[in-house]
Amino acid sequence: MSDWIRLQHSLPAGATDLGALQLAWLGDAVWELHQRLRHCRQAGRSKDLHRAVMAEVRADAQALALKRLEPWLTEEEKDLVRRGRNRAGRGPRGADPAAYGKATGFETMVGWLFLQNPTRLAQLLDRLEETESALS
Repeated sequence: MSDWIRLQHSLPAGATDLGALQLAWLGDAVWELHQRLRHCRQAGRSKDLHRAVMAEVRADAQALALKRLEPWLTEEEKDLVRRGRNRAGRGPRGADPAAYGKATGFETMVGWLFLQNPTRLAQLLDRLEETESALS
């Protein structure tokens, strides 16, 4: 389901000077679009599909996705996660600050990979699909 990402062209190194929070903002949009594409082929009312997607884009779900990916992350990717996590605020009221920080780190990495290495991003998203299937 990550083929759409593989079609993206990476930008030349240094072409984007975005900060961690801008990358997280972009990564959040990429992650949500990925989840919408995963769910759009399922039969169901739009309300139910929306709820399924929102469950996947919550901070705690993103933190869990990051945890499942950690064994396959490069040092550069781990550094991006750290940068995003360190720039995250406390998050919304009632949210777990640790999960919010991890989710921001995950989004930062996703945003950077989307711009710089879409093939690698697609590999990681495919890995998530594989680990999710194994858990089911």
